[in-house]
Amino acid sequence: MESRSPLSREKIAESVAGLLGQDQVETDDAALRDASVDRFKKYTSAHGIYDGPFPAVIAYPRTTDDVAAVLRFADDNLVAVVPRTGRTATEGGLETVVADSIVLDGSRMDAILAINPVDMMATVQCGVPLQILEDTLRAQGLTTGHSPQSKPLAQYGGLTTTRSIGQFSTLYGGIEDMVVGLEAVLPDGTVCRIKNVPRRAAGPDIRHIVIGNEGALCYITEVTVKVFPYQPENNRFFGFLLDEFGDGVEALRELVTSGYRPSVCRVYSPEDAKQHFSHFAKDKNVVVLVAEGPKPLADATAAAIEETFASRPHERVEERLIEEWFAHLNWDQSSIDAERRDMVTKGHLGYTTEVSVDWSRVDELYRAVMHRVRTEFPRADDLTMLGAHSSHSYQTGTNLYFVYDYWIRCEPREEITEYHEPINAIIVEEALRLGGSMVHHHGIGKYRTPWTAVEHGSAYPLLERLKAALDPNGIMNPGTIFPLEG
Repeated sequence: MESRSPLSREKIAESVAGLLGQDQVETDDAALRDASVDRFKKYTSAHGIYDGPFPAVIAYPRTTDDVAAVLRFADDNLVAVVPRTGRTATEGGLETVVADSIVLDGSRMDAILAINPVDMMATVQCGVPLQILEDTLRAQGLTTGHSPQSKPLAQYGGLTTTRSIGQFSTLYGGIEDMVVGLEAVLPDGTVCRIKNVPRRAAGPDIRHIVIGNEGALCYITEVTVKVFPYQPENNRFFGFLLDEFGDGVEALRELVTSGYRPSVCRVYSPEDAKQHFSHFAKDKNVVVLVAEGPKPLADATAAAIEETFASRPHERVEERLIEEWFAHLNWDQSSIDAERRDMVTKGHLGYTTEVSVDWSRVDELYRAVMHRVRTEFPRADDLTMLGAHSSHSYQTGTNLYFVYDYWIRCEPREEITEYHEPINAIIVEEALRLGGSMVHHHGIGKYRTPWTAVEHGSAYPLLERLKAALDPNGIMNPGTIFPLEG
């Protein structure tokens, strides 16, 4: 898409450098090319294919005032802006679809501003890596409770703006449950601070206008999150092998709806389990649970887990095997680099699509997706794995995280349209058909927008009017959440 700005790309870069200083901008062609995509296009980018459009400049603000100045300039001159921090997005949200955009990278806003062990809060700038905050808190006997697989790389701006979730969510919740208050900048440069309070009934909860906006409404500069006591000495790890996926889901439902909150609460289909637990999965469904918290609470949760599985045919997995698996679950830059090398040398790729649904429809969704992909996907013979797991559970339902690997037998540019998009579409369509959500935690990005209106139904005008009110010039991350016209 062509830029709507009257300014040339050179003038845009020059103007941003004038606002921030030359040391806070990047215009190198290789850097701009790399900034034009996120991990959604990991296969083409691994082959050195970047089709653009490309940004004019990458800007690195150091303060909220810097962010406000760049946004004000962009809004006045109709320059598109793509906000980013840790760059772990997977749904195309960081892709530049408008030529000569400004990529506004908050990774240098990386100060931990406050840790309050009395009020149990920590305040950070948007570029603070989750791993850094977590390590700092653990040294003080505290934890965020937030642990996505991207933990070594993810930063707080991106975590908050995509409604991220972590591996211990059934106990601690998603990022929306952790954020107490925040600061954000609107496209016209207005700085908005949502204060930190335990709860209030002063109208709609405006935190949720900002949390999950994916950079399409505003730019998050600061976040305050809850913290919790860190008590790993009380952790108990559980693993069970079951014959039926639906039986594993039912066990999770019984635990959670009875009021128990294992921090980890997962069931893997046999296909998905093989890539994680090949040394003990035995072609069975694998249930993984962790009880944690204060010792009496962890003990009570552990007892409930034991009771739940005592009445079910199962095989027990050694506790140490589950604990060892968790210790190596997260991925970092080295694992991303290794994945890129394998893609190029082997022509093999894995993708995921995560959705959510009510308890009563989980097994139906699982079976429907598995059947449709195996029978309708034209390149089903290229699949090397198709499976799913439930990893985040609630009183009313759970998520399903579908995982699919395949040999790529086409040109690199065609991989997305030949493989990922058709499988992704089947999963999304089935989730929506059964009344679920098309996306559980990765965000809509730019590649699930065909279903945004269907997802929200009669509530979609609320989103449209938010966009029109907060970003009337349409500069904020065009094509993300809201489909581009035409």
